[in-house]
Amino acid sequence: MVFSAVAAMSMLSACGAKTGNMAEVEREVRAVDDTPWSFIPDSLTVDETKVRRGDFFSTILMRNGMTAQEAYNLSEACDTVFDVKSIRVGNAYRTWSAPSGRLEYLAYDIDRVKSVVFRCTPPYGAFFVEKPVLTRTKYADVSIETSLWNDMLAADAPAQLILTLSDIYAWTVDFFGLQKGDRFRVLYDEKVCGGQVIAVDTVRYALFTSRSEEFPAIMFNQHDGGNIYWNEKGESMRKAFLKAPLHYSRISSGFSYARRHPITRRVQPHTGVDYAAPAGTPVVTIGDGVVTSARNEGAGGNVIRIRHNSVYSTAYLHLSKYAAGIRAGKRVRQGEVIGYVGSTGRSTGPHLDFRVWKNGSPINPLKMESPPAEPLKEENLEAFSSLVEKYHSRIIHSRTADMADELWSVL
Repeated sequence: MVFSAVAAMSMLSACGAKTGNMAEVEREVRAVDDTPWSFIPDSLTVDETKVRRGDFFSTILMRNGMTAQEAYNLSEACDTVFDVKSIRVGNAYRTWSAPSGRLEYLAYDIDRVKSVVFRCTPPYGAFFVEKPVLTRTKYADVSIETSLWNDMLAADAPAQLILTLSDIYAWTVDFFGLQKGDRFRVLYDEKVCGGQVIAVDTVRYALFTSRSEEFPAIMFNQHDGGNIYWNEKGESMRKAFLKAPLHYSRISSGFSYARRHPITRRVQPHTGVDYAAPAGTPVVTIGDGVVTSARNEGAGGNVIRIRHNSVYSTAYLHLSKYAAGIRAGKRVRQGEVIGYVGSTGRSTGPHLDFRVWKNGSPINPLKMESPPAEPLKEENLEAFSSLVEKYHSRIIHSRTADMADELWSVL
């Protein structure tokens, strides 16, 4: 069901002072239905094609009957409206020609919504046209059988929704480690133009369920220019990392690509930070994530590796032992004890070698940027809690696949 529609068309400026009867043309455009070019008289021949490799605006015009001088004059007249050098290979354009073959109009599609229309006879001019864009609220309920991508598309949800969810849940859900039976329930807005989904405009509420554990994400805009997605407690979905994974006495070795190893004496990269601490000091994970491995790795000794999201992962080396229950596949929470300082592997004494990767590349943990994690403002908590209760109750108790009508009253 469609709940609202963006304005169907908008005309912007004509070319400088050379407007001629452009005002009359614009009035005709405003009066027609949802086909932006239907003001063109029936006597004109319409042709549609795409910009080819090697095409310039002038060559397109000349290919359609204009002289080089005419093409130059049109380009000059309209350079304050649209930069004709910005046309891109593969974008569509339409031409309207008179029975004599003279080119009357050309419309270039800037994107799927916006086009620029050129008047190709004196007085030259140009204006923008926007196709109608509809905004509709949808509901998706997807259980993982093969992959999020395949299962989301099978549920008739747009591919853009996957990207939006991965951004919202980046600090909570390991999208590379989804398992069969995991479930997403999402209330969202989508924008549609020409029968195609062009954008997922807003995810209003999402509920990710994994192993009977629920992770809601609620959109609540405080209009302060900051975070707009929160968990059910009013905590930011973008979580900050802890500054360090343990209480330590000193940093015994820093991040370097040319450190002389204290045992081998060879100069080699040390892409981590060594924290000197007594044996048995508890080591905690700096953020929520999933343990990808907990095993002895030779020179690294007992190592725990954690993937926090699709961007960040960490490793904790030379541990004396692991905390109870720590194993591959274990979901851990920020600040949870995962192991204890030791001197296993190639080590000169008790310490923690802590490492961080961003998009697969090692980074200095001491210089790692951490997203803000300010909680919801206290004055908004009551309104937020009421919204969470309504969303959650209706999604949990609904047995229908299409809930847009029912949930629209919540918004």
